[in-house]
Amino acid sequence: MKRKWISVIVCAVMIVSLTAAVYAAGAAGSEDDPVVTKSYVDAKIAELQNGSQGSGGETDVFHAVNIPAGKKLIGGEGTELILRSGSATALDNGADGVSDLTGGTDLRTGTAVAKNHLLLVPRADGRGIYAATEIWVMIKGAYTLE
Repeated sequence: MKRKWISVIVCAVMIVSLTAAVYAAGAAGSEDDPVVTKSYVDAKIAELQNGSQGSGGETDVFHAVNIPAGKKLIGGEGTELILRSGSATALDNGADGVSDLTGGTDLRTGTAVAKNHLLLVPRADGRGIYAATEIWVMIKGAYTLE
């Protein structure tokens, strides 16, 4: 009879401990463990795959952008660019140029952009690149096409 009571008490303690652990971890649907819909997850995956292509939004990954000849790509603050194909020239803001991090130079308006060089637009003040021919650019960050 004594063993039966000990078994009941041990089971009760285990149930209370397990229940407390579940609530401490956050119940499903709570702020600690949110429930999301499939459409929300699909939308977030699409954002990552498409980046800001055409929207000028921000992203944390590089993505390829095709720019027709004669268009300007104006970068936002902190935008990074890598010219992959075609011919492009830099666009400055009238005072400072686009930072060529690979070459360690400041590219002023009209200066040819070297392929495979990492460029940085430090501020959202009109700096970017001009597509002299159709170009492909790897881009990370906000931008607009003009």
